[in-house]
Amino acid sequence: MNRTKILNLTEQALEENPSLFLVELDIDQNNKINIVVDGDKGVPLKECIRINRFIESELDREEEDYSLEVSSPDIAQPIKLIRQYNKNIGKTLNVTTKTAKFEGKLTEVKPNSIVLTWKTREPKPIGKGKITVEKTADIPFEDIVKTKVKILFN
Repeated sequence: MNRTKILNLTEQALEENPSLFLVELDIDQNNKINIVVDGDKGVPLKECIRINRFIESELDREEEDYSLEVSSPDIAQPIKLIRQYNKNIGKTLNVTTKTAKFEGKLTEVKPNSIVLTWKTREPKPIGKGKITVEKTADIPFEDIVKTKVKILFN
């Protein structure tokens, strides 16, 4: 299966809805095509179906046998693109960097980094006991190894 052809067809299908973007395209040796798309406000099922039908209409099963799956990202999968960070502002993220791990609310996405904030208990500067303080970390994209959205059940 021609990866460039599938990529071009996917991009054409995504042009119809500019809030959607390609996250991942995989084609295995058995011609199983797996396309993952995300959206600035999520991905409705009807959009996955529309993209799937568009791509299938441009391919010929008589020419080459394949299977095609178009889906949105699994909630347990790590964030892969900067655009995915933007859609998760305000959510709690678990970020693993080359040197540390952070858990905090994503408050800002900058051109080269993200900003996380969280509250923690620390010893009082004077006297006994602890106080709650707010911490902030500006984490460069180049240092990030993996980021996952923390799933919260309220």
